Amino acid sequence: MNPRNHRRAGCPPVAGETPALRLLERAVKRTASVVKRKSRRIRFDWRDLIIAVLWLLLWTTNRRRRKATFDMEDRGDVEGMVPTFVGITEGALDKGNRVEILQNGQYFDRLLDDIANAKSTIHLETFVWWNGDICDRLAEALAQRARAGIEVRLLLDFSGSSRAKHRHEMIMSMREAGCEAHLFHPLRISNIGRMNNRTHRKIAVFDGRIAYIGGHGIAEEWTGRAQDREHWRDTHVRMEGPVAGTVQGVFCENWIEETGHVPAGEKFFPKLEPVGDTDAHVAFASPRDSISTVQLLYYLAIGAAQKELLIQNPYFLPHADAIEELKEAVRRGVDVRIMLPAAEVIDSPLVQHASHHHFGDLLECGVRVFEYRKTLLHQKVMIVDQEWSCVGSTNFDDRSFLLNDEVSVGFTNPKIAAQLRETFFEDAKSCTEVHFDEWRKRPWSHKVLDGTAFLSRREL
Repeated sequence: MNPRNHRRAGCPPVAGETPALRLLERAVKRTASVVKRKSRRIRFDWRDLIIAVLWLLLWTTNRRRRKATFDMEDRGDVEGMVPTFVGITEGALDKGNRVEILQNGQYFDRLLDDIANAKSTIHLETFVWWNGDICDRLAEALAQRARAGIEVRLLLDFSGSSRAKHRHEMIMSMREAGCEAHLFHPLRISNIGRMNNRTHRKIAVFDGRIAYIGGHGIAEEWTGRAQDREHWRDTHVRMEGPVAGTVQGVFCENWIEETGHVPAGEKFFPKLEPVGDTDAHVAFASPRDSISTVQLLYYLAIGAAQKELLIQNPYFLPHADAIEELKEAVRRGVDVRIMLPAAEVIDSPLVQHASHHHFGDLLECGVRVFEYRKTLLHQKVMIVDQEWSCVGSTNFDDRSFLLNDEVSVGFTNPKIAAQLRETFFEDAKSCTEVHFDEWRKRPWSHKVLDGTAFLSRREL
């Protein structure tokens, strides 16, 4: 169901909607209403003026951000490029971590266990908190731990969690239990110019020692085994070791911005010794005028591939620079495969139609594209040369690169890459490969829809 029909049916906003899109649609409706008035007199309506001003603020905020170009001057294999990944993305290489890959509903099993076993602090930040049994279970689990004296901090994105039916009551109930619960960039006058900036991060940190990063939201859609269209396909990672301190810092960035409170001291940032064999580096981005760190990480990884590049991403709208990097990878002999959800299973079909606009360039040069048809494929995974891999919240589009707060983590460990690679090819069994000749012969109506959606790619 597209966002417009979704609201006509009286349903709450869907995840793909943005404040800018909602304001634009309201402005269009108000304009149509004015045109249809029977009276020939021109009437001033102050609501039209307010909508126009709000839209102008959001539009000018976006335009102030320049589209950075990408031109990599030197290249090397992925192992030799890791220091570049770390340095250019303004991160650090955290050595000696234990990493567990969590697929689909496994994420909630481990998350609830860690909530129950936390000894001092629980921090959770998420874009999506919707409805269902899992939301109630998590809310009650967090409230119970708060009553037991554990410091619980919960940060929900105002827009992403707006679909929750009883959000205000839930937050108030959790606060009464002792949780500190807040909305990120709620609707108020002071936030008007940044309502399009959302936290799209999905992270959790326990006692400053265990950290999660991935694509799961808090909703029934992420439970189960991706067995049908009501249960989505996604990947998360659970990490122990020095990288947990870095993820704690990522959480604190938005927590401090929204609340002004600074979690400081050994309770939040304990000294962490190596506990495993995986080196990790975290890239996290807030909107700024230059190319974002998560975008740089993606582009650098593509440029470093020598043999094989595997990408899974639900929203794939690359710039011309990224398309050229993918073409260059094919020219140097890299097997490039990109897996996306099919338009009929994605939660925002317009996004997938916008991505179709690029298929011709990619397919013609030898990039292989696969459409996952079982359910919404929502993970954001990249695997390079069976050695380096990346998991996170970052989509391959302008919204993630320029507007949202995102986070991704890269791993230098062939064992982790092998696990993710095995899952990629298992997922491929539920895919249909897109071929250039078939794509070129698609109906003209499909082509018009693809082109129209592409024009709105910045807000999708």
